[in-house]
Amino acid sequence: MSAPLVAAAVLCAVVAAAHSCLGERYILIRLLRRADLPHLFGSDLFTRRTLRFAWHVTSVAWLGFGALLLSAARSGAPSGSTALRIVAATFAATALVTFAGSRARHLAWIAFAAIAALAWFGAGG
Repeated sequence: MSAPLVAAAVLCAVVAAAHSCLGERYILIRLLRRADLPHLFGSDLFTRRTLRFAWHVTSVAWLGFGALLLSAARSGAPSGSTALRIVAATFAATALVTFAGSRARHLAWIAFAAIAALAWFGAGG
């Protein structure tokens, strides 16, 4: 097992957690209090939800990168199918965060779910 790659994977998880937790507490709270956010679909609620889920989707992506690093640490470069399954899982999580965070109003969840399914089946199911 490659210690530098394990350390990089752990750091990805730490950074993702810090980004979500600290960003929520110190950046998003202040940003979402602003009165001048754009009003889409009749109010600023869609804008607020989009900003929040987009922030956290970044953390999901970093966790996916961490999983790729950990896979490489365990066995050298991950096989193509392993890497594709990790990509599929990352996009599936992204689709769920987008779906839940926007209450299905932001339609990017459909594209993320399609990417997840195509990557999964492309990896051999």
